[in-house]
Amino acid sequence: MARRAVLTRELRLATARYRFEESLFLLPALVMVGGIALAIGATAVDDAVGHDAQVPFTLAMSSNAATWLLATVAGAMITTVGVVFSLTVVSLQLASDQFSPRVMRSFIRDRLSQGVIGLLVGTFFYCVLVLPNISGEATDPAPRLSLTLAVVLTVVTVVGIIAHLDHLAKGLQVGNLVRVIGVEGGRVVAALGRVPAGLEPADPEDFPPPEDATVIRCRVDGWVSQLDVRHVLGTVPGGTVVRLETRIGAYIHAGEPLFTVWPAPEARDREGLSAAVEVSNARTMLQDVDFAIRQLVDIGLRALSPAVNDPTTAEEVILRLGSLMRSVLTEPLAPQAVGDSDGRVLVQPWNLDHDELLAHAFDQIRQTCLDQPHVAATLLRVLRMLVSHVRAEGDEERVPALERQMRLLLESLEARGAEHPEDLAYLRETASDETDPADHSR
Repeated sequence: MARRAVLTRELRLATARYRFEESLFLLPALVMVGGIALAIGATAVDDAVGHDAQVPFTLAMSSNAATWLLATVAGAMITTVGVVFSLTVVSLQLASDQFSPRVMRSFIRDRLSQGVIGLLVGTFFYCVLVLPNISGEATDPAPRLSLTLAVVLTVVTVVGIIAHLDHLAKGLQVGNLVRVIGVEGGRVVAALGRVPAGLEPADPEDFPPPEDATVIRCRVDGWVSQLDVRHVLGTVPGGTVVRLETRIGAYIHAGEPLFTVWPAPEARDREGLSAAVEVSNARTMLQDVDFAIRQLVDIGLRALSPAVNDPTTAEEVILRLGSLMRSVLTEPLAPQAVGDSDGRVLVQPWNLDHDELLAHAFDQIRQTCLDQPHVAATLLRVLRMLVSHVRAEGDEERVPALERQMRLLLESLEARGAEHPEDLAYLRETASDETDPADHSR
């Protein structure tokens, strides 16, 4: 079996944080540990001050009643855990079937769901651990602090369950789902163009690879998720050029070229370069804005499929894609080459440019919406609004790609010959500069 490289510290931290966010176990486990620690601390305080101590704002109850209460709460909590897990699994199945398997991550990483599961389990363990500290005699007082905290935890957990159900119902609405994906994609876009301190963009055409360049091959199969630019340049000696032979978001096979390096690096430098790239089993959005586009496009394509036939959802996806592309088309992307003052250069010739990301966003939807004139009109309006936006931002070079999308859509509709002449005239008018692109009167 191929051996994975040990990742750099920065990549390990980013991966750990990402996995923590997408885990249904880690946050609930931390809350559970908190419940255990709270039980131990509360019982220690009760034993220290006495079970019958007059502590302000605490509940007084007999041991017999307290035992019954804690046992009932513990049983209810562990039963409700199964119900909440079932609801979570059902929501994941619905999201996968209705939208796309790739959007399940949005439900898994939901903080409220993870927190409620943790509260349920934490309250269960709290009650179970407090029970042995109660004598069980009808005449003995129950530990007041431990009992009060149990009641507070129960109330908070019940409120959390209600909030979770409300949040889950809203999360299954396509509008909220595509909004979450678009917001996350926007954060990735904002970070793409940041060049690490001490590095400067360079022209990739100035660094063609020589025939005797050293090739470092990938050790595993998977998705290229992250690249630590600073570590790549810090690994090799001055005057070295490193060329990344893949891109963030691409799938790479074991044995395929990962880096081309010249002059030839030392053996330890090869290990360091391999550690600067994370290849994951599943695609992530750590540095991959194209994955956000892919998820939105998948939802739109599913909505336009004959099995679902939901053009309104497709229109909403197109509008959200327009919002995301406003940032993509006007924000700087990761430069294709960066270098430092010692002559070290990293070349990334396969990075997606603005036009390629635009094609990924609209090509498939444009090709699929031909039998839905209203969806086509929405797409034309969004493209028109993007043209106005990039012109206002001074990015005139983005306009030809946007106009190409409008032209291809209109030509495809005309070639089908299935639309009424008045519908075609309306679509041409929508694509023209003489109408307001934000007009939703039809």
